[in-house]
Amino acid sequence: MSQPGKIVMLFAVVLALPTLGAAGGWWWGRHQAAPVAMAMTREPASSASAMQDEGKVLYWYDPMYPQQHFDKPGKSPFMDMQLVARQADASGGAAGVKIDPAITHNLGVRLATVTRVPLATQLEISGMVGFNERDVAVVQTRSAGFVERVWPLAPNDVVKEGQPLVELLVPEWAAAQHELLAISAADDAALLVAARERLRLLGMPQRIIEAVEKSGVVQAHYTITSPISGVVQTLDVRSGMSLAMGQTLARINGLGTVWLEVAVPQDQADAVRIGSMAQVHLAGFAAQAISGRVTAILPTLNDATRSLRVRVELPNRTGRMRPGMSAQVSLRSESRATALAVPTEAIIRTGKRTLIMLADEPGRFIPVEVSAGREIGDQTVIIAGLNEGQQVVASGQFLIDSEAKLSGIAVRDEMTVKHADDMGEGQ
Repeated sequence: MSQPGKIVMLFAVVLALPTLGAAGGWWWGRHQAAPVAMAMTREPASSASAMQDEGKVLYWYDPMYPQQHFDKPGKSPFMDMQLVARQADASGGAAGVKIDPAITHNLGVRLATVTRVPLATQLEISGMVGFNERDVAVVQTRSAGFVERVWPLAPNDVVKEGQPLVELLVPEWAAAQHELLAISAADDAALLVAARERLRLLGMPQRIIEAVEKSGVVQAHYTITSPISGVVQTLDVRSGMSLAMGQTLARINGLGTVWLEVAVPQDQADAVRIGSMAQVHLAGFAAQAISGRVTAILPTLNDATRSLRVRVELPNRTGRMRPGMSAQVSLRSESRATALAVPTEAIIRTGKRTLIMLADEPGRFIPVEVSAGREIGDQTVIIAGLNEGQQVVASGQFLIDSEAKLSGIAVRDEMTVKHADDMGEGQ
């Protein structure tokens, strides 16, 4: 082929290339791209279904008063603004707070699992040592007389059993003792018994009557001693006083045992039982533990601290425990029962309700009302509202709760739902 002919043919091929490219593109789009187009068509259809579910309006609310719900749109009765629609999520339920997982990580949101824990608890509380009010001796005169001598004692002094307190002169005893000695010399058994009985009725102790009969000496003076070892609480007698029969001279509190009154928080009152063992560490003797037992749970709360008053009785043979000492007490209660619990820091107390931010799925949180029980260490028992294994927000829940309130998200009341289900099963 000549040179001019080759040039003409090359020019024709160049002109035909756009046409062939267009035809090839049409063929590829016809046979190869059809499945891709079909897939793209299906995806919007699925998304449209989800969008349709999410677009369902549950109620309308005023953002300034999100707790009030309305069943139709309109103007807010509280503020000069239109009500906002609250839409359902893709599952058709009430929408929760949705936060990107990366943002929750930056906010320091930490999750915890609802677990089952044993109800055996150990309470670490404080207490104050006091007198055993059952170990009290009241010293009184058994006969009218005069105070001859008072031993140098004062309230709060510690005395031993048999310690002399007061010496009395009892004039009535003198005449009765002379009569006893005269009858004794006459050797009249019947009259002797009557004379002894008269002295006993006048308040003379049996040991003094025997001493008078043995010695033959009249004893008009009588020394009153302490009947127990303890602390003198009151001493209302002075030298030269005249005393009537039955007059109180002193009140003495024993120190053989003491009472330790401890303050138990009222929300942990069910963890204390009569008979529970207590380990006590006194401030002055911290290295040595003293074992005691709960003897009483007082019926009234402490007015100042609003705590339960529990009494622990402790032996005090050495007398080193004095009323007024402070102590640290460990009370342990044994139980085989278990209960659901969450970290105490996860609980939001509003005053009227107790809430938990439930992690329903990654990045989605729902406020749930629960019924909380007592605290066990750093955990709180959940009586109703949660199930074992659920995830709750343990840190950062107040930020999520604030967002839920601003968004008008209703609190899920699992307790009411469960109660309704139980009622239905009962019927």
